This record gives sequence, structure tokens and C-alpha cells, in this order.
Amino acid sequence: MTDIARLNKLFFDNTGMDRKKVESIIGDSLNGADDGELFLEYRQSESFSFDDGKLKAASFDTSQGFGLRAVSGEATGYGHASELSEAAIRRASDTVKAVRSGAHGEMDLSPPATNQQLYTDDNPLQETPFETKVKLLQDIDAYARGRDDRVRQVMASLTGNWQAVQIMRPGGELSGDIRPLVRLSVTVVIGDDDHMESGSSGSGGRYGYDLLLTTDTWRSHVDDAIRQATTLLDADPAPAGEMQVVLGPGWPGILLHEAIGHGLEGDFNRKRTSVFSGLMGERVAAPGVTVIDDGTIGDRRGSLSIDDEGTPTQCTTLIEDGILVAYMQDRMNARLMGTKSTGNGRRQSFAHQPMPRMRNTIMQSGTDNPENILHSVKTGLYAVNFGGGQVDITNGKFVFSASEAYKIEDGKICAPVKGATLIGSGFEVLKKVKAVGHDMQLDPGIGTCGKNGQGVPVGVGQPTLLIDGLTVGGTDALG
Repeated sequence: MTDIARLNKLFFDNTGMDRKKVESIIGDSLNGADDGELFLEYRQSESFSFDDGKLKAASFDTSQGFGLRAVSGEATGYGHASELSEAAIRRASDTVKAVRSGAHGEMDLSPPATNQQLYTDDNPLQETPFETKVKLLQDIDAYARGRDDRVRQVMASLTGNWQAVQIMRPGGELSGDIRPLVRLSVTVVIGDDDHMESGSSGSGGRYGYDLLLTTDTWRSHVDDAIRQATTLLDADPAPAGEMQVVLGPGWPGILLHEAIGHGLEGDFNRKRTSVFSGLMGERVAAPGVTVIDDGTIGDRRGSLSIDDEGTPTQCTTLIEDGILVAYMQDRMNARLMGTKSTGNGRRQSFAHQPMPRMRNTIMQSGTDNPENILHSVKTGLYAVNFGGGQVDITNGKFVFSASEAYKIEDGKICAPVKGATLIGSGFEVLKKVKAVGHDMQLDPGIGTCGKNGQGVPVGVGQPTLLIDGLTVGGTDALG
């Protein structure tokens, strides 16, 4: 069965809705509007949580519903319900019609369709037995405790989603997507007589559970979590002061995502609340810095065949060799800014309106050798893993905690440190990039981005970077 046939069965055959009648309702709802669509969603999700040697929680949920949107200028009318019926859509239609009075009456053209399929449409929740998923978590717990007798606690979780969406525009044009998503997370707490530390690892993406169930995969996550925790047990207090900072490849791209990526989303720039507003075509980063947002990487957590407005995703260059060349756009902000959607219109569910959101945000590889980058630093910090952080997009200022970091002395990686925070402005940090490694890596597939109360899965990536001067908050004065 093709995707379209499968989606039609889910949203029309199984619900008893008549497609022609729904088309008529949508046509009437959006007549004279500047933009809008009917978003249909069906989702299955499950999660397993294992802690203290026991299965603490297991859940399964099925949800479905629709969201109907009409756009007039900057105004939006939105109605949604968990009931998939013509009557419910008609009631929402009466609500959204109210915004049409200020519309120009020229509906945005639908984007050209593509045949790209970036991931399987198989449902991971139905492919693997319940007992197999629970045994995976039991094996993780047993293996971790057998690896080190100092292990005090093991927490492991497994989550899966299968989401089907269909988007109807005026005239009855349909686009759709079927999106699997899985994730495995492991946290290990290690302690000695009076001191405990934790380490975490995991992976995921738009595929089935098979990869996560392989022994090599889950054992590598346990080993990495134990390594992190053990490293922190012996770590020195982090130095404090302004210094050169080397960011490792891969997951440290979360700093790029938070401190820079949000500031390049179209709505913040249309409203001129981003530090990057009005800087199109100007230098905002050091030469050699190229940043992209790519929704087309196969099987990645942040990838989408189409966005939640029905626009095919693409690879969008945001900063090219240090020059700002594009923002991430959904349809509404693109229309109001006189440009085209970049396929970044995303929403958490049918109950939420779409807005510009990141997908896989990546700083591309440069030409520098990572070893030479480290050798060039006399005194500094090497940060390879990050925890939480805070960002103010109006000025680009951020505070991020480094969950794994090391001192650099005379070009060599030395003692591990704990309690390090990186403090600065994403806008200024881009200009202080002194070297860009040729070793770009993607994160392992664990990221979720929050914005305006909505969470969506995302990816990040970057090569080894040398930042020439960044404030590090710690407890030990820099020598």
C-alpha cells in the first residue's frame, strides 16, 4: 500500500469522513484567506522507564485529531479537536472564518511536490515484542552494574513514536508523511565513599528499534555513561576567566542550535526581536564559518520529508563563509518577509499552530586538522559534552554548562574539570571562531527543541572549533 493510500485509509476510510465534503468545508473556510490548511494527525507512542533494577513505568498512547488554520496578514484563526469528523471540522471552520476580513484574498501557491522518502514508514511499535523491549532495559542494568562495583544507580529509557500526517489545502490537494521515531537513553550514577557523579549517553532516529537492540549499540552507551561518570569523580574544579575554548565535534553543536539557530528563525527576524534582524547579506561570523539547516538527511531525528504545512524540506544555507544569507521560514513569515518557505514550518501536534523551527542545524566542516587546533592552544578549555543552558535571542547571550570538559595546557588535553559554564553571546562567538576542523559529526539523535511551549525532535552537528576568547565560569581562578 502506498503512503497516500495508507493515509487515506487512516483519515477517511477509518473515520467515515467523505473526502469531497471535507474539501468543500476547507474551500469555504479559507475562501479569501491569505493562507491556511487542514492538518490531520494520527499518532501512536510508547515509553519504558527502568530504574533501580525495576521497570518503573510503561505506557502506550494513541491520539488523533485535526487542526484547521486560516491566515490573514499577521492574524491567525485556529481551531482543533481530537474528534475526526466532518461535524467537528465544520465547527472549527466557523471559528477560523473570523480572521478573513483583513486578507488580501490571494492564497499562497502550494509548493511543488517531491518524491523524497527519507525514512521507513514501518511502525516500530508493532515490530518488536513488549518482552524484548523490557529485556533490553534489564540487560542494560545488569551490564552496567557488572562493569563497575561503584555503580549506585542505573536509569534507562526507551521511547517510540509513529506519526502519520495529512495536509489538505484549498482545492483538495493532499500531501502527507509517515514518521517513525525511536530513542534509547542511559544514565549511570557512580559513587565512592561520599561522592557521586553521573554520566549519560543515548541515540535515536527515524528508524525501527532494531539498531537500538543490537548489543554493540546499547553497550557502547553504557560504557560511555560510565566513562563520563568516572571521569567526573576524578575531575578538578573548572578554571574561571576568559580563555580560548575548543569545542569537540558532534553534540556540542547544541550550543550552535541554541545560541545562534533560534536567532535565525524567520518569526523572530520579522518581528525584529533577534540579534540577527536586518543583517541579511552582512558578515555575522568569521570567514570559514558556514551554517546550514538540513531537513533532508536520511533517518535523522530532525529530518522530515515534508514540513507540517506540506512544504518539502530542503537544505538551507543560513550563513555562508561568515555572511548571513537566509533565515529559516514557514509559509506565513516567508510571505510577510517577501520570500519563500524553506520547509521549516513545524508543530508539536494537531493542537498547535506551525511556526519556523529548526530541523538538523549544522556548522559544516572547515579545513583545519583537529589535532593542530588543540596543539595551538597554550592554556584553555576543551568541552566535549554539554548539559543545560539558557539563551536570550534578543541579544544572543547564553550560559551553558559543560558536562564533560578538560584543561588544555601547552597544546595537550590534561585533567578533566567539572562545574564549567560557558558564558557569552552567540553573535560575538561566531566572530571569534579562529579555526574550523574538517571532522564534522552529527549528534547521536537525542535532541528535542522547545519554543513557545512546543517541543519537536531536532538534530545538531559541528566540527571541532577553536573560539578565541570565551568567558568560562568555574570555581578555580585561571593560572
